[in-house]
Amino acid sequence: MADTAKPKGGGTARNTGGRRRSRKGDTPDLSDEQPAVLLDYYRQMLLIRRFEERTGQAYTQARIGGYCHLNLGEEATVVGLMTALQERDYLFTNYRDHGYAIGKGMSPRTVMAELYGRSDGVSKGWGGSMHMYDTETRMLGGYGIVGGQLPLATGAALAVSYRGGDEVVMCQMGDGTTNIGAWHESLNIAALWNLPIVFVVINNFTGMGTTVDRSSAEPDLYKRGSAFRIEGVRVDGRDVLAVRDAATDLVERARSEQRPFLLEATSYRMKGHSVVDPAKYRTAEQAEEAKANDPVAAFEARLEEAGILTEETKSEIAGSVRDEVADAADFAENSPHPEVSTLFDYTYATPVANESRRMPADPVFAE
Repeated sequence: MADTAKPKGGGTARNTGGRRRSRKGDTPDLSDEQPAVLLDYYRQMLLIRRFEERTGQAYTQARIGGYCHLNLGEEATVVGLMTALQERDYLFTNYRDHGYAIGKGMSPRTVMAELYGRSDGVSKGWGGSMHMYDTETRMLGGYGIVGGQLPLATGAALAVSYRGGDEVVMCQMGDGTTNIGAWHESLNIAALWNLPIVFVVINNFTGMGTTVDRSSAEPDLYKRGSAFRIEGVRVDGRDVLAVRDAATDLVERARSEQRPFLLEATSYRMKGHSVVDPAKYRTAEQAEEAKANDPVAAFEARLEEAGILTEETKSEIAGSVRDEVADAADFAENSPHPEVSTLFDYTYATPVANESRRMPADPVFAE
């Protein structure tokens, strides 16, 4: 372990990989893996890549409105984290949530329809890019407010603990979230009440346009649970197997030990903060660094070198993914828009007395 801190109370903070490339030997050996599983990981990563590329295209064509944040460059992290969860486990994410929605089990069709604001979308077209939500797959949101998901995820973990369940909550966020009040409050409660939750920080080195080193007094984010005696681990987010192993370990420990953990995954963001961000704050060297650390290309090359991914198989997977993304886009395009009459249907979960359902053209006071 390159960096170890021992917070009072027995917790530890462990560094299993940072911004630099991991040393040979730190990466799980492919010979220990089933080829079919590795190819499935590769397909999932490629699906997220192509889905997000199509999403970016649709946004420029004005088929998608509002804000839109892509998982480009974080595919290995997404697949590794989602592989670590059981179907019964809960997931809360921030607004960069499309890949997580697909990884948690939502259909690319309904995810794309939600992006298009159509009624066949996962949130019936009212949520859009930042608010994927599906109780069946137990992904309880994308959240547009930075850190808005932390108190809710902590509350869900409290509910699991209160009912004596064995589910685990995973709460994903960006690096900038570790500087807000809800971060400290949520980790404090989770540690005090021994809640089964894994907080996952996706450190892409740049919170919007400011680097982590310039915004965080402690830039080693996996250490920031130490104040709450929460064990933290850092993993190389470009390596799907390393992320899977680290996340699985913490998820299962949270399940068996009934206490919180913190995981930091370092992943390069290949584009700007959102689709409208040209990322001019990045130097040419930083942009090239992100391109050189493409997790999809790296995993593809690794599988080819091991003889697991042949040209024929690669072509088959690429064609299958291309067709699935095209089908999702066609499905979204042909899905109906929500009826205006349903505008207030999901304002509250249960009926509320005197709820206003006034449309913009309606008079302020009824006659």
